Amino acid sequence: MLNNKPVICLTSDTNLFTKPQGPREIATPKAYSQGIARSGGVPIIAPELCPEELSELADALLLTGGCDIEPELYGESKLNDTVLVDPIRTEFEFALAKAFLAKRKPIMGICRGIQVINVVLGGTLYQDLPEQCGYIHTSKTLRHYIYAEENTVLRSLFGEKFKVNSSHHQAVKQPAPGLRIAARSIEGIIEAVQHESLPVIATQFHPELLCGEYHDGTTQDFSPLFRHFVDMARAYAESRE
Repeated sequence: MLNNKPVICLTSDTNLFTKPQGPREIATPKAYSQGIARSGGVPIIAPELCPEELSELADALLLTGGCDIEPELYGESKLNDTVLVDPIRTEFEFALAKAFLAKRKPIMGICRGIQVINVVLGGTLYQDLPEQCGYIHTSKTLRHYIYAEENTVLRSLFGEKFKVNSSHHQAVKQPAPGLRIAARSIEGIIEAVQHESLPVIATQFHPELLCGEYHDGTTQDFSPLFRHFVDMARAYAESRE
């Protein structure tokens, strides 16, 4: 806690695909940090270093969106050229996630984040939704309904049926042991999970782009989801005081 606010560690994207010839750079869309700060948390950006120390420093972890995860990590070979990976980022995020999981600290995953959580815990992914399932979920302007399961965080906050955005070409295939499906799209694609015994929640959609100043009125405002996560972090921190 800092000034009575929980500290949330956020993972970072890189310039691997935008400037592949240049020195490695860390970059994270501000919307993630805005969602945390607006909800009463203190965001800190992880620099792909010191995962164990960051797991000691922060009260919770937000795994952000980005590129794909190496299929070899869930027992598959690369399907096609749409699968774009960043092994350095993956190695760091896996170490970071495992460190927070070992301490039973709250974790929230968004897009790539839900996939990291699932693979770290032993699940699998669809590598390419259009190729493997025939569904396109990659449009930044697309809004579609998802259906939340009973007795889940999403159901309690937003009801049974609500619209979300969609900019992913991968998704959870087989949920890891301990992960419960929290929401699906109309096609049956897993859109959210939560853990049965650990303080872990994750979405395939991007709530950070659907709340606060980023809310465009095409969906519900997803600020309550960030408040819920920050409250999870605060509860954990207070339980250790």
